[in-house]
Amino acid sequence: MPEGPSLYILKELAKDFSGQAIVRADGNVRAFDPARLVGQCITAIHTWGKHFLIETPEMVLRVHFLLFGTYRINETREGKVPRLSIETATGDELNLYACAIREIDRDAYAAYDFSADVMSETWDPKKARKKLRANRDMLACDALLDQDIFSGVGNIIKNEVLFRIRVHPLSTMGALPAPKLRALVDEARQYSFDFLEWKRQYVLKQHWLAHAKKICPRCDIPYLKAKLGRSNRRSFYCERCQKRYD
Repeated sequence: MPEGPSLYILKELAKDFSGQAIVRADGNVRAFDPARLVGQCITAIHTWGKHFLIETPEMVLRVHFLLFGTYRINETREGKVPRLSIETATGDELNLYACAIREIDRDAYAAYDFSADVMSETWDPKKARKKLRANRDMLACDALLDQDIFSGVGNIIKNEVLFRIRVHPLSTMGALPAPKLRALVDEARQYSFDFLEWKRQYVLKQHWLAHAKKICPRCDIPYLKAKLGRSNRRSFYCERCQKRYD
């Protein structure tokens, strides 16, 4: 599943579609008739966490890339039929594959809290800390994956942030000292932008220190690996240098 920084790259690549009129729309999407897009102008392209949003005067489309979703912009189509293919009057073409696409109403669109998006210019760390303090029993491994608090953070960022700040994934928010709580919030955003730069340079995996690794680079002992928390996602952590607060 793409994390927020990957969607941020897609938004940058697709920015020129904003302001363009759609002359063709098709694909095997079933949630709506793609022909409704023809004749409409794309008024804006947004991302919120792991959601890619295409706005027109009459529709707002939400794209979720699930586990294996991909996209092609102004490239030769893959052999398979796109979930959605859009062509504009200038000849630009956007093809989306293996993703979930649905139309959302204006109320749902207006409800997006962009201050919770770690990649957004309106990101609000104070609001994130307030939400964490209100959930004292929440585990660190779940907190970082809560999209209402850290929209765009995924499992890679979760593991790397907890390693950076030396916090055990089973630590509870209520037990975290204030400096550690602040560090968790600050590093969630910082690592997301580090992720973005490494992704642009095609060197992301080279910078992983914890995720999918076997040996702790600080302690030179094996990492523990387990599916933890309500999210039941894989955690890679060191029991020596990542302190458990509970």
